[in-house]
Amino acid sequence: MARIDTDRFLRDLHELRQIGRFRTGVHRPTYSPQDMQARRWLMERMAECGLEPSIDGIGNVLGRHPGPGPKLLVGSHIETQNEAGWLDGALGVVAGLALARAGLPVDVVACADEEGHYGGFLGSRSLLGELSEAEIDAARNRTTGQPLREALAEAGLAGLPRPALDPARYKGFFELHIEQGTQLEQAGLRAGVVTGIVAIWQWKIVIEGQQDHAGGTTMAERRDAGLTAIRLLAAIDAEFPRHVGERTTWTTGRITLDPGAPSIIPGRAEILFQFRDLSEEKLRELEAVLRRLIQESNRRERCPATLHALSLSKPALCDPTMMRCLEEAAEALAPGAWQRMPSGAGHDAQYMARIMPAAMLFTPSIGGISHHWSEDTKEEDLVLGVSILGEAAERYLRA
Repeated sequence: MARIDTDRFLRDLHELRQIGRFRTGVHRPTYSPQDMQARRWLMERMAECGLEPSIDGIGNVLGRHPGPGPKLLVGSHIETQNEAGWLDGALGVVAGLALARAGLPVDVVACADEEGHYGGFLGSRSLLGELSEAEIDAARNRTTGQPLREALAEAGLAGLPRPALDPARYKGFFELHIEQGTQLEQAGLRAGVVTGIVAIWQWKIVIEGQQDHAGGTTMAERRDAGLTAIRLLAAIDAEFPRHVGERTTWTTGRITLDPGAPSIIPGRAEILFQFRDLSEEKLRELEAVLRRLIQESNRRERCPATLHALSLSKPALCDPTMMRCLEEAAEALAPGAWQRMPSGAGHDAQYMARIMPAAMLFTPSIGGISHHWSEDTKEEDLVLGVSILGEAAERYLRA
């Protein structure tokens, strides 16, 4: 049986935490100096584990096991949301290092931009051969507007190749991750075997009105795009509960009013909206409801709305054999203290599942907090998580 050096595992996690530290969390957005420092740090740790590290033209870091025979791919991502947590993504990558250090035949991967600063899952999609040069040309940073090509050049990645993974090399992909929710904590449990990863359907709703003077234009004359946006979102919030599944969520992430001045009637509103579910049938139903509500809004309102699809990902069910190995390992190391559960967040694993068997294990999140600098997990739960992962990896390699 491989022995996980849990002390070194925790030390690596805390060392990585210092790169881009922000309060008790981390600010390490994709391609920032802090992010690139973290990628260099990771490549050094990979080499220490006997892996052969490389970085590609989109920033993916891959440490390849030099030995013969089938491998497991283990990892996640190491960039963060702005002023966010220290474990989201980093936990899965450092867990991969721990398995490699224990002598297991694993490749370790840190996929670039899982957090979507420049797009959706750029790194994992590049590893699948699904990221085009045209998409890279068009991508810009969602916060600063910086072109992706410019960011890659500044990070020293311009011109590097972007090889796709060879699925024949791998028996499967494991990802250890914090839950980013409260189910485990509220149930008093210490581990979650993920059954599937939700798809995220992202939309932009554009509403066209008439920009005009806030004092000189009477209420009867107005075509206020902002008020139309508010009424449409209220209608969505009233109707969606009649069509949801057990874990359906929907979110308005941003509302932009143009020109956005206090004394000017908004002539345009732009809404970023998403919904998530494990069922593709449920996602299609929600899309139909959204389109119907926009049609109804256009019949009532003086400001027409149009719907634009931004990304429509696919849900990913976890591999049954890999799940069974995780369950057996969890029961052996934490009897009765684990459960099966879906993932309400997107992860690199859902893309890896397109080319190889994939599975995930969750550790509890204190207070369910994530994407915030106060994100945290008890160290004993982190140690248990990597121990379960190592045990499951061994079981799966023997399966």
